[in-house]
Amino acid sequence: MAKVKICGLRTPDAVEAAVEAGADWLGFVFFTRSPRAVGATQAAGLIRPVAGRAGSVGLFVDPTEDEVAAVLREVKLDILQLYADRDRAMALRRRFGLPVWHAVGVAARSDLPETTPFDALLIEARPPEGSDRPGGNGTCFDWSIARGWQAPAPWLLAGGLDPQNVAAAIAASGAEVVDVSSGVEGTIGVKDPDRIRRFVQAAKRA
Repeated sequence: MAKVKICGLRTPDAVEAAVEAGADWLGFVFFTRSPRAVGATQAAGLIRPVAGRAGSVGLFVDPTEDEVAAVLREVKLDILQLYADRDRAMALRRRFGLPVWHAVGVAARSDLPETTPFDALLIEARPPEGSDRPGGNGTCFDWSIARGWQAPAPWLLAGGLDPQNVAAAIAASGAEVVDVSSGVEGTIGVKDPDRIRRFVQAAKRA
């Protein structure tokens, strides 16, 4: 049974839908250029009512230590999901003592890491040309390139997943964890509780 992370949560009804559906992790985006961005106070208010029912993941893009510290003063996060180079991500891991999920964009099997110092890897398509965001672009890669990959750490499959294709993505890639954001939205940045429920159900039945 695959595990599921619902990312880019911004409203209480979406958070509650994710938890009730059985999502394993709730993702909160601390990157202002994303249409799914939240502030620390907002995220704290979303997490508090469901504390202990799912893990909380904070997504950061090239953050400074001060930026992460400011969020952690208000928000209890279980995991840092980082779009950052290896050295910065390692420095943040040392400073805050939290597990790090390191994002990696891929286009071919040769892009899949053979080693990593991180607790998990998030594997998704490379951002499209001209994108101002390193992830969360709703694009797929050829999932079959990950089939049989001897991953150096646990990994999550992300990018372009939705309730209709997640079972096929799991079958093609062998992923044991899937991460969705735009694929469970009604409009950009606005989660649809029904799509969340259907995604979690489809992933866990795959």
